[in-house]
Amino acid sequence: MDSAAVIDEHLRAGRRFVAVGVESFVREEGDGPAVLCLHGVPTSCFLYRKVLSELARRSLRGVAFDLPGLGLAERPVDFDYTWTGLGRFCVEAVDALGLERFHLVVHDIGGPVGFELAASIPDRIASLTLLNTIIEVDTFKRPWSMEPFARRGIGGLYLRTLTKPAFRMVMRLQGVEDMSAVSPAELDAYLDLLRREDGGAAFLRIMRGFERTAEKSALYASALRDVPYPVQIVWGDRDPALKLRIQGEQARRIAGLEAIHRVPAKHFLQEDQAAAIAERISLLAEPI
Repeated sequence: MDSAAVIDEHLRAGRRFVAVGVESFVREEGDGPAVLCLHGVPTSCFLYRKVLSELARRSLRGVAFDLPGLGLAERPVDFDYTWTGLGRFCVEAVDALGLERFHLVVHDIGGPVGFELAASIPDRIASLTLLNTIIEVDTFKRPWSMEPFARRGIGGLYLRTLTKPAFRMVMRLQGVEDMSAVSPAELDAYLDLLRREDGGAAFLRIMRGFERTAEKSALYASALRDVPYPVQIVWGDRDPALKLRIQGEQARRIAGLEAIHRVPAKHFLQEDQAAAIAERISLLAEPI
């Protein structure tokens, strides 16, 4: 199976929907309490395909959709690709998908985007699970593998010339601890989904739209502390990009938690630790 076949299989597993005038793509699996899983960059809801299956095995309804500009979502030129704009899309998306109350899972910049969502509708959040993400965004520096994408001119050139073997190498170094858990075709699918018809132009706008301000740090912290839902952290403890001892400890301190649930994984822990992630989520996901 090549990457085109992988993407075709992915497409058949989901459906289209529209929010704020933008068409996107959602995958859903299982019945029971809804668990919304938000991705970051440079990924899409494809990242959660294994987690959705594991959630379904635990009598939960896993839901994951593509943020505008990524995966199979539309990539309008005039969309607001900041965390604020993406968060606004998420608020409309949960209504479009009929998610009245749901457990929320966030990863990477899906954290800031998800915190925008949680801060907007806190009474609809049943629990919040953090996976390798950022909260103190005003002090955050992009890892070496992502920084070029935020530079005008350089980002476009870098993305156009990024080969599939080179992308696989980056994923091996930064993303996936157990490479036997993901095939070369699946890794290639990530890159194909990223570039699609616009060559990744919308993704580059997202990378340039990071709102690294003290105001946003305060807002995101408010989504973790003194909130009407339980919060937990599950961290790939071998992540070289968002480190356990830095971003992980920041999250633990801000959320006021005693412990971080560690798993032996790098940044994309959904690929080789899907069962462990789903099990932790299920512990918070009582009927809602």
